[in-house]
Amino acid sequence: MKKLLLIKLSSLGDIIFNIPLANVLKKNGYEITWLVSEKGYDVINGNPAVEKAILVPIQRWKKRGFSFKNIIEFIQIAKEVRKEFYDVAIDSQGMFKSMQWMLLCRAKRKLVFEHSREFSTYAGNEVVKRAPNPDCSTNIIIQYMQFAKYMNLEGTDDIKFTLPPSDEKTKEKIDELLKDVDKSKPMVVICPATTWKMKHWKKDNWKQVVEAIKDKCSLVFSGTEKDNDLISYISGGNFTNLAGKTQVKELIELFSRASLVISPDSGSAHLARATEVPAIITIFCCTPPKMYGPLGDPEKYCSIRGELDCKPCHRRNCPLTGPSKGLCRTKPSPQEIINIVNKILQN
Repeated sequence: MKKLLLIKLSSLGDIIFNIPLANVLKKNGYEITWLVSEKGYDVINGNPAVEKAILVPIQRWKKRGFSFKNIIEFIQIAKEVRKEFYDVAIDSQGMFKSMQWMLLCRAKRKLVFEHSREFSTYAGNEVVKRAPNPDCSTNIIIQYMQFAKYMNLEGTDDIKFTLPPSDEKTKEKIDELLKDVDKSKPMVVICPATTWKMKHWKKDNWKQVVEAIKDKCSLVFSGTEKDNDLISYISGGNFTNLAGKTQVKELIELFSRASLVISPDSGSAHLARATEVPAIITIFCCTPPKMYGPLGDPEKYCSIRGELDCKPCHRRNCPLTGPSKGLCRTKPSPQEIINIVNKILQN
């Protein structure tokens, strides 16, 4: 087997976007070792596309600050990477935090994207051109697949997701969390929050959607502990709230049991897509849906955004002032989402 090192440390969504690339690489005879941070470790460790996952604990290192423990752990990981003489290394992260691993590894071929950030392009010995992306119209998965196309591999049009299978402990936990959910109705999971404030749809819009669909399905809410106030407002304190009760492994199992997942552009939406089970409605505010929307059957995977001249700006902070500031977070209208939900539930 040819050995390949894939460096994609974070975030959860970006890691998921690289899984189809990993599957193409494997199909073409590569044994893949993937360097990944805590955010995506549970998506990669045990993934059928990957032979080995190496954890780079970036969050733990940041939490400690400068520490000899960090240095020791870094050296241990560096030794593990350097003991293998990889045929190819791919840095799809394109940042300083990935560049250092490219410099340390002993791969014969080191593939990097042109014009990558933080001088990371200079760590490679082969530069890969990105796919044309006018107005952010090329999906990010197609962008990452450029590495496989550059290597003249077969099957680059095959977008295949794989995830680690759920173990019995995870299944039992989800069974317990969903014990009060009405199984006679389709289960709709709403994940209303993400890390970007500008990606958040207006909470009153969510509330209207919930009120309109609550009798047609069993509603389950998902998020982190800090999302509880938002979810309490949206749900009125009703339905099943799993905020803070699930990690990535449990979310994979949860989404695999859902009929529909509704979310802003977030790691949850992309993880749900990777399960290849539920229909997905992704609500886009400041980010481009053509670039980050789920690929596949448009009747099953819906990317919705409001029509505004300023969208998508792809910024963490709105550059506008006055009444126009943050207007994208009010779009699309709740009725547009309700109509799509009704259509999906009817099918």
